[in-house]
Amino acid sequence: METLQILGWIYLGVMLGGLGGIMALALFVGPRVKGYQTVINDLKEEKKLLKAQLTKSYNRGKPQPRKKRTWKRKPIKK
Repeated sequence: METLQILGWIYLGVMLGGLGGIMALALFVGPRVKGYQTVINDLKEEKKLLKAQLTKSYNRGKPQPRKKRTWKRKPIKK
C-alpha cells in the first residue's frame, strides 16, 4: 500500500513539473517569437517594395529604333 502511495506522489510531481515547465517555456519564449514575427513582417514588406521597384524598371516598352546611316560606304579596293 505504501509503494502505491509513493508512486502516486511521483506521478503527481511529474505532472505538476511538466505543466510548470510548459508554462515557463511559454513565458520565456513568447516575447522572442513576437520579435521574430515582427522581423519576418518587415522582411516581407521590404521584399514587396523591392519587387515593385524591379517590375517598374522592366516596364520600359520598346526601345527606340536606331537612326539610319546617311552616308554611303566607301568601295573596297581590290
